Amino acid sequence: MKKFDPSVAIHDFLVFGEFGDVNPSITDSSTFTFLSTDRMSEIFEHEIEGCFLYSRHWNPINKYLSDTLARFEDTESAQVTASGMGAINCAIMQLCNAGDEIVSSHTIYGGTYALFKNFLPKFNIKVNFVDITNLEEVKKAVTDKTKVIYCETISNPLLEIADIPNLSKIAKSSNAKLVVDNTFAPMVVTPARLGADVVIHSMTKYINGTSDCVAGCICSTKEFISSLNDVNSGASMLLGTVLDSTRAASILKNIHSLHLRMQKHSGNAMYMASEFEKLGIKTYYPGFKTHKGHSLLKSMMNDGFGYSGIVAIDLLDEDKANKLMEMMQMEKVGYLAVSLGYFKTLFSAPSHSTSSEIPEEEQAKIGLGKGLIRFSFGLDNNINEIFERIKGCMKKLEIV
Repeated sequence: MKKFDPSVAIHDFLVFGEFGDVNPSITDSSTFTFLSTDRMSEIFEHEIEGCFLYSRHWNPINKYLSDTLARFEDTESAQVTASGMGAINCAIMQLCNAGDEIVSSHTIYGGTYALFKNFLPKFNIKVNFVDITNLEEVKKAVTDKTKVIYCETISNPLLEIADIPNLSKIAKSSNAKLVVDNTFAPMVVTPARLGADVVIHSMTKYINGTSDCVAGCICSTKEFISSLNDVNSGASMLLGTVLDSTRAASILKNIHSLHLRMQKHSGNAMYMASEFEKLGIKTYYPGFKTHKGHSLLKSMMNDGFGYSGIVAIDLLDEDKANKLMEMMQMEKVGYLAVSLGYFKTLFSAPSHSTSSEIPEEEQAKIGLGKGLIRFSFGLDNNINEIFERIKGCMKKLEIV
């Protein structure tokens, strides 16, 4: 397969504003006029290039951002949504009906887990949770009712790697769709090129990169994205997950620096993970050759963007983990906060934050300890000094 560079795919897509602006104009309208009633009737039947009806359907800036995202993920089309959970909801509700089943990784974002475990059963949609890295277990979980196999490229928070090419083969042999959340690995991996049918992002994280909005996207075939926007049966259309146009314009600007940011995030994460390991701290990072999924991730990666900016360490002690995070914030390492992809370093304990929706017994089963700290390393240019601050905190707490 020819090598793919998502940064070039974005760079080669030029969109001009209304008056030749280098940034596309923000359409500050919820509704649009027509010169004929026939044209208005036609757009209710199908999308018309350059023609807009109502911002819940489409508006120009959301369309520009969607087209950019499609190029970035090398899919035919894309749809932006008001949040990452909005993207997941729309994709799943479009693909599944009452009585259908989903096979999902058991190490996923807590909000996704809660949706699958607690909410979808209300619609008679069953989810079977599996170790997504065990392909035989995945195969055994698939039934004739399975419509979706769901995973994260790099899982939250234990950083497991999904074998997208082989999961795609399992999905295709079962007439199911492989849905991949690529939030942790934008630029790093392009799932659609590896066989994913639907690719999802929480754009709140890396793609936007400034922690000032909530947004999501769905990248897939033109047929699937059109089905999402069907006025009678489209999940995106009927669930009303439209992204605000001003926020879409902001994300569209930020996405053009994503390749540079991912390189810096990944470089800082690799440095920190290596230093943690030297201290004898149990460290999770897929950039390590000793990581269980390292070779797999390397085989799927695009060149030049590293292994992403997320590192997890396990102190095996909840109290010490909590005290360390508080001290790191006092020492200006970063913020004790959930989320990721910000230009500042963020850290939190997933067991009682972003993965708290997962029951304790299931957390124990998947190896998610209460002493686990997840770092999203920022764009710090003095990363060695930041490490020394963390090391100083660890020494005070007698962790090292």
